[in-house]
Amino acid sequence: MDIYILGIESSCDDTSAAVMKNDVLLSNVTANQAVHMAYGGVVPELASRAHQQHIVPVVSEALKQANVDKSRLNAVAFTRGPGLMGSLLVGVSFAKGLARSLDIPLIDVNHLQAHVIANFIKEPNEVVEQPAFPFICLLVSGGNSQIIKVNAYNDMEVLGQTIDDAAGEAIDKCSKVMGLGYPGGPIIDKLARQGNPQAYVFNKPHIEGYDVSFSGLKTSFLYSLRDWVKEDPDFVEHHKNDLAASLEHTVVDMLMDKLRRAVRDTHINQVALAGGVSANNGLRNAFREQAEKYGWKIYIPKFKFTTDNAAMIAITGYLKYLDSDFCSIDLPAYSRVTIK
Repeated sequence: MDIYILGIESSCDDTSAAVMKNDVLLSNVTANQAVHMAYGGVVPELASRAHQQHIVPVVSEALKQANVDKSRLNAVAFTRGPGLMGSLLVGVSFAKGLARSLDIPLIDVNHLQAHVIANFIKEPNEVVEQPAFPFICLLVSGGNSQIIKVNAYNDMEVLGQTIDDAAGEAIDKCSKVMGLGYPGGPIIDKLARQGNPQAYVFNKPHIEGYDVSFSGLKTSFLYSLRDWVKEDPDFVEHHKNDLAASLEHTVVDMLMDKLRRAVRDTHINQVALAGGVSANNGLRNAFREQAEKYGWKIYIPKFKFTTDNAAMIAITGYLKYLDSDFCSIDLPAYSRVTIK
């Protein structure tokens, strides 16, 4: 008997819905929120209001594209957290209402775990090489930077993480200081392709173990830029490609250093990427270079499954459905829990 899972994601500023037939993705629809560009970052109140506008048409379109009537759904999987509370509540409330109306189970999904499980998404008529457990995963996003030992889809151990800013957050803030706009990650990535990654040197804090810190890098970038702009008010415009390339190189180098240590110490050479920043070309290229140099077997999700999306919620929901891992309707959303 086929199993149909509807996945709903609303942790930040993307409203997304996806339909999974067994372990195959049938649809994945996402509505973005351009309103935040004017503010240089996500405004929580505006985000939650936009989710309220988008949730019904997005879910409807996902079911339509999948050619699946809601009566055929076996369960509704939803992002319970972490994320922005107002945004989460829209998705959580909708999921609960829909599941109750259809009398089908609810499946709560940890947003960060789902990013990792995005490596298992496959589309129709597609053969996807999936990592075998255990594997090491570098999860890098706007709000999180973690090195994780993945023992099973529901058994993940955080080996190291940022002690302050996440990698994506640091890049966005540096982009904002340069006046490049929001979101900064894709802008920095594009400019870096045309710049010299060795042009400028920024501070790289040395943290013991597998943890990493990006606040020092951000401060070093800010102070350096302030001094250069004093000498040349048009410094950013004249050197933005080299600045972007050097910033990206520094962030990637810090991440790769910690990842190498984790792989070496655990003796696990299956390594995956996950999270929104894993769409960064510089990070992907460095990841592939490390794999070739050290003999890693690597896994990288498609670009469309790296940023926040409901496909990763649906595949995680499917795996939990097989284990009958359902949740009660009174479970609240949570904003700050990390991978357990």
